[in-house]
Amino acid sequence: MKYGVSMFPTHDAIDPGSLAQLAEAAGFESLFFPDHSHIPAGRQTPFPGGGELGREYSHTLDLFVALTAAAAATTELRVGSGVCLLTQRDPITCAKQTASIDHLSNGRLIFGVGAGWNAEEMANHGTDPRTRFALLQERVEAVRAIWSHDEASYHGRFVDFDGIWSWPKPVQEPHPSILLAGNGPSALDRVLAYADGWAPLPEPGLGARIEELLRRAGNAGRDVTVTVFGAALDARDLDAYAAAGVERCVFGLPPSTACEVERVVDEVRSVIAEVGA
Repeated sequence: MKYGVSMFPTHDAIDPGSLAQLAEAAGFESLFFPDHSHIPAGRQTPFPGGGELGREYSHTLDLFVALTAAAAATTELRVGSGVCLLTQRDPITCAKQTASIDHLSNGRLIFGVGAGWNAEEMANHGTDPRTRFALLQERVEAVRAIWSHDEASYHGRFVDFDGIWSWPKPVQEPHPSILLAGNGPSALDRVLAYADGWAPLPEPGLGARIEELLRRAGNAGRDVTVTVFGAALDARDLDAYAAAGVERCVFGLPPSTACEVERVVDEVRSVIAEVGA
């Protein structure tokens, strides 16, 4: 099983390049950054994690700028969106940005996507929260089409364009892995419909859902992966994920100073060392 880390790259935390170098030197396979363009001051949508929304949500750097800095500072570390709110981004522009990062990093991008939870944030981008999952699917399919074809077109309910030329194309063949986030009741259906993998958060019964996804994928002749975000620092949980066929576990780091992040990285490494013991 592979191990990665994630962090909100805020303007007053360790910078993305230095964090990436730290993660690579510590032996992690990947580094992920989340995506929020802003947080509406009048937000009414409850935070899914419960309690107050952390300041990092409104203080984070742009996702693709942070990923570029991380990729430029490293040579082996995979860099990923964890996750890109594609429901709030133009798919043609996003295809260009992601392909450019994959090109410049020599094929190290992982493209995690999600529909989002903040209704007011979506609305400010012109997205109707009620149709965000259908919109997400069309935008993922459009991005994949632009990545994959010299002349790409897409005709859907929400995304509609005739043939376009857009380079560079991703280095990875056939394209960067697309991971779909979300733990909702239809998550597995969506993964099998238009993604390459599932990126759930830990929840009761997750092992059974992973087993179901892998079984259904096998029956359909599909090869899908599972990346667990927000994994707990518990070697027994990690052993269970490995046994369930999870490809990658990602641990959250605090958006803090280099010293504090290094301390947490050491904690994570000590737990990983216990896996399989």
